[in-house]
Amino acid sequence: MVDAPVAVVTGASRGAGLGIARALGSHGCTVYMTARSETIRDAADQVTAAGGTGIPVVTDHADDAQTKALFDRIGADHGRVDILVNNAAVIRDELMGPAPFWAKPLEIVDVLDVGLRSAYVATVYAAPLMVPQRRGLVAFTSAPGAAHYMISPVYGVHKAGIDKMAADMAVDFADVGVATVSIWMGVLLTERFRALVDSAPDKLGHLLDNTETPEFTGHLIWALYTDPAVMERSGRTFIGAELGAEYGITDAGGRRPASYRDLHGVYPIPQFDRILR
Repeated sequence: MVDAPVAVVTGASRGAGLGIARALGSHGCTVYMTARSETIRDAADQVTAAGGTGIPVVTDHADDAQTKALFDRIGADHGRVDILVNNAAVIRDELMGPAPFWAKPLEIVDVLDVGLRSAYVATVYAAPLMVPQRRGLVAFTSAPGAAHYMISPVYGVHKAGIDKMAADMAVDFADVGVATVSIWMGVLLTERFRALVDSAPDKLGHLLDNTETPEFTGHLIWALYTDPAVMERSGRTFIGAELGAEYGITDAGGRRPASYRDLHGVYPIPQFDRILR
């Protein structure tokens, strides 16, 4: 009997992370799920109910030692990581709103710590559990703010950094069979977003026409992991909706999410193939 794939999804207590974890669970994965709060235990139960094995690990990704302990535990339990989804990020409510960056609290820059830096740290500790098997996938959750102004300069830097991290880590992983990708998610149909729309349906109701469930990205990640040619995609940033069309994956109810490229003419910035060491 083949062991279930071992996945790690950071920031998985709600929203994108929880949906991705549930989707991977539906494909039979053992999913280690992190969050700072005990609510991660309830989230893990949902993954198990979906058909996988959800394993909650309370982890503050601002603390490198806690991240190391997570992967030490996985190494002891399984000796490997097959899929890493870097999703954890501190997105403060103060980040939103039209005020210029200097009028917002300085604390919003925390997303460059738990968001950008934490993704790097998690991948550093995951790599020794991926490289020996010469197969694996590191997926970063990103957004179009990487290529145009969205919310705040610090948000854009976070997303652009995530896309660049996927591109550059692919260079180092190229000869060991580990692929890295960054995925632009669409507007996510989370409980929080539903509540927001319900608060102003006349103003925001139209947004429901171009939403994605959080599970959609999880199914894309599974398709990438099981794709024999995934290394040919390594280092690239993908619009989730376009990746879904390529793999023939639809969202809940058979919906096909619209591409940000088609809606707004915005697409990932290409990386030049020049390598300097």
